[in-house]
Amino acid sequence: MRRRIAISVAATTVSVMLAGCGVLNATGSSDDASPTKGNDITVGLLLPEKANTRYDQFDYPIFKRKVESLTSDEGKVVYANADADAAKQESQLQQMIEDQVDVIVLDAVDSHGIADGVKKAKDAGIPVIAYDRLAEGPIDAYISFDNELVGEVQGRSLLEELGDGLDITDKIVMMNGSPTDPNAKQFKAGALSELKGKVTIAKSYDTKDWKPENAQANMTEAINEVGAENIVAVYAANDGMAGGVIKALQAAGVTDLPPVTGQDAELAAVQRIIAGEQYMSVYKSYPQEAEAAAEMAVAKIQGKDIQFDALTRDRVDSPTNKDIPSQLVPVVALTKDNIEDTVVADDIYEVSDICTAKYKAACSAIGLK
Repeated sequence: MRRRIAISVAATTVSVMLAGCGVLNATGSSDDASPTKGNDITVGLLLPEKANTRYDQFDYPIFKRKVESLTSDEGKVVYANADADAAKQESQLQQMIEDQVDVIVLDAVDSHGIADGVKKAKDAGIPVIAYDRLAEGPIDAYISFDNELVGEVQGRSLLEELGDGLDITDKIVMMNGSPTDPNAKQFKAGALSELKGKVTIAKSYDTKDWKPENAQANMTEAINEVGAENIVAVYAANDGMAGGVIKALQAAGVTDLPPVTGQDAELAAVQRIIAGEQYMSVYKSYPQEAEAAAEMAVAKIQGKDIQFDALTRDRVDSPTNKDIPSQLVPVVALTKDNIEDTVVADDIYEVSDICTAKYKAACSAIGLK
């Protein structure tokens, strides 16, 4: 029986357990009946930006390798990155429709603005799977992380680091993500559920296009208005913006940096965490998300209903559609204490990638070698 939920780690875990037990490779009668396509398929992958290095560095190559392995190297992935330009992504989507790809996996720059393009794909008989961000329009499935939990983990981590002496008059700055990204609203809501009533939100920004330079400018304004010495912590919704926040603090002469959150476990952020400049990030298993998205896409176009249903046991709503088949992937708070157990153990980075000459002493201090 499927359960309709807004956010669920437990249901995601069930999906992962099914994969581990071999259910996702089931070949029951429904799975074998009248597949729509064979292995010779074309999957369109539309990713949103390059400022966040994860998309080109992890999501695309992992997704591509998984599609190839699922199709005995007969399937191919057509990839386009919009570089944070919503109009460019609309054009890329239209091109994939005209090229008659078999299925599209879409991480929207503007989740609302792309809805018409999603409908055009649907009218052309091309299924669309929303990836990482919940696009509006008639999408066929959605895979992402538990976004409110991400914000909760960030907010809770700040409070834990600030400790028992925390007072409601203590001031923090919130550097939220892009207003066109529905995930940013969920991160923000999750963080506020932890922070409200415990600290004072002195300034809060919705940062255009998630750009680090915009976060840096916002933080400079916050420092000027609130005073660097009065800011006890900064909630930054992702690592790129955390880098901009830290640059603004350092430019203002702050040497004892307040705790700053992040998200995505970018290499530069991991190094900042080791160096004590950034307090934490949120590690999200890109291999798990990208590989599950590839499995969804291939199962959908090949008519493998058992596999597709096992991968999409959750249900979410968008502003335009209800009960969207989904998978929500769990997340982990990343601090200097668990770098080896997360990004190193998952082969995201080698220790040598992290512990370059500049960071060797810091790595040695935490036993990372």
